[in-house]
Amino acid sequence: VQLQASGGGLVQPGGSLRLSCAAPGFTFDDYVIVWFRQAPGKEREGVSCISGSRGNTDYRESVKGRFTISRDNANDTVYLQMNSLKPEDTAVYYCATGFKRQCGYYSAWTKYPYKLWGQGTMVTVSS
Repeated sequence: VQLQASGGGLVQPGGSLRLSCAAPGFTFDDYVIVWFRQAPGKEREGVSCISGSRGNTDYRESVKGRFTISRDNANDTVYLQMNSLKPEDTAVYYCATGFKRQCGYYSAWTKYPYKLWGQGTMVTVSS
């Protein structure tokens, strides 16, 4: 089983993109789905997390109010709606999941050793 991340592309500053993370054949209703990103020459950083059944969410500070994570359990897909994009959002975005049910604090879900990862989708914000 592998997660499938998609939806990246080139967008101008202020624009929007919606990323998708699908897990065909894997029911992840009870587990968190997280998004990380990694820009060239920088460390990977957590972007957003959505919990299993309750759908609680968490975001890194710099994307709060601009990004929204949601899940469609019927279709085993999680979305990351990204609005008001900035050049500093440019990165490869990865989704991941594991046997973790709640996001908790930012430090908790960003340090968890996720077992399943998507292949990454490139987001470029540039004029």
